[in-house]
Amino acid sequence: MTMIMEWVRDVSIYAVPLLLAVISHEVAHGWVAEKLGDPTARMLGRISLNPLVHIDLLGTVIIPLVLLVTNAPFMFGWAKPVPVQFHRLRGGRRGMAWVALAGPLTNLMLAAASALVYRLILMLFASGYAVGTAAMVLRPLFLMAQFSVIFNLVLMVINLFPVPPLDGGRVLAGVLPRRLAWQLARLERYGMLIVVILLATGWWGHLLNPVVSLFARLFL
Repeated sequence: MTMIMEWVRDVSIYAVPLLLAVISHEVAHGWVAEKLGDPTARMLGRISLNPLVHIDLLGTVIIPLVLLVTNAPFMFGWAKPVPVQFHRLRGGRRGMAWVALAGPLTNLMLAAASALVYRLILMLFASGYAVGTAAMVLRPLFLMAQFSVIFNLVLMVINLFPVPPLDGGRVLAGVLPRRLAWQLARLERYGMLIVVILLATGWWGHLLNPVVSLFARLFL
């Protein structure tokens, strides 16, 4: 029973920040889209923190569990994308760029908030206030906040990679001259293949780690 409780605690340390990060990311897309004229996400009940309406079996459950069980050096996942009808957005391509940017910016804000919690708990331990029951409660929260910082930064950086359908590709398509934006949009069918190749060859780490490490040093 003790081992089961410890396993549940350890899974929760990762699961809670992961769910909050990926769900908030998608909710932000839908919320900004609504503000710019497209209420599709609201009408479908997707502007909600209820995980049941956002869970993607592969991205929210299977892949994170596999990475956790195999002690992978990184954790990644995603929620079911919120539907956005870009032609309904005010501002045209610029509106699309703002909708795309909303997700990574939300992850940046969550990373900053988690870093604040991390530092506050660290101060409590350093000052000697976190003892006994308080220490038992604060230690999992401390680890949860630490993981939340890293995971949100990873999610932000991955999504800002400038290839559609990732958010960075949509942001770039929204600010480039129309001709270049059209040429970039043609890459969308190959976007995820490019990401898979980068992951398989290890190049993703070379692109990802320096940026994540820079923000992690700043926050932690």
